[in-house]
Amino acid sequence: MIKQFFVILILSIVGYFLVDAFFKVPFGEKRDNVGNYYIEKSPVDLKVSNSVTAIVVNYRGFDTLGEVTVLFLAATGLGSIMYRRKQKGEKEVRAKNPSSRIIQIGSQILFPMIILLGGYVFIHGHLSPGGGFQGGAIIATASLLMLISYRKFKVSHNAITWIESIAGVVFASLGFIGLVLGRTFLENFLPTGELNDLLSGGIIGIIYIAVGFKVASELTGVIDTVLLNNRPEAQKEN
Repeated sequence: MIKQFFVILILSIVGYFLVDAFFKVPFGEKRDNVGNYYIEKSPVDLKVSNSVTAIVVNYRGFDTLGEVTVLFLAATGLGSIMYRRKQKGEKEVRAKNPSSRIIQIGSQILFPMIILLGGYVFIHGHLSPGGGFQGGAIIATASLLMLISYRKFKVSHNAITWIESIAGVVFASLGFIGLVLGRTFLENFLPTGELNDLLSGGIIGIIYIAVGFKVASELTGVIDTVLLNNRPEAQKEN
C-alpha cells in the first residue's frame, strides 16, 4: 500500500509539472528565428561555445532526460529478455574462440587510451564537438574490445547498476533543484564562468559527465549481456 502511494505521488508531481509547462507554451507565436536565438544566446548567457550542447542539455534538457530514460528502458528490456537463471555449478562462458596474443596485448594498450578519449569527449562536450552520448559510446567500445579479446574478462553488473543509478539521480536532481529555486527544469543555477574555459556552462558540464557515465554503463551492460553465453552446451565445447 505504501509503495502504491509513493508511485501515485511521484506520478502526480511529474504530471503537475508537465501540465504546467504545457500551459506556459506560447502557442500561435512566430518561431522563425529560433535557430538564431540559440546561436546568439548560448555563448552570451551560458558561456558555451558548442551551441548544440546548449540546446541538448539546457534549452531542451528535458528531451535529453527522456532519451536517457529510453536508453535505460531498452537496456533493461534486453537484459530481461536474454536473462536466464544459471543452474547449480554452471559457469558463465563466452561462445568464442580465444584471441591471439597480439590482439590481447594490443587491447591492453588501447583500453586505457580509449577510456581516456571517452572521458575527454564528454568532459569537453560544451567546448568542442562531442558530449555525454558520444563519450559514453566510446568507453563502451573499450569494454567491447576487452570482452572479445579475453575469454575471462568480466564486467561487474553490480558496479554498472550503481554507476548508472548515481548518474541518473544526479541528472534528475539537477533538474529538480532548478524547480526548487523557482526556475525551470534543468535551468542553469550555477555560475557560468568564462567562455571557452573548462569550468564554464554552469550545470551543463556536470550533466554531460553524468550522461557519459550512464550511457557508458548501460551500453557496456548490453554488450556484456549479448556476448555472454550461459548455455550449458557452451561448457562442453570448452
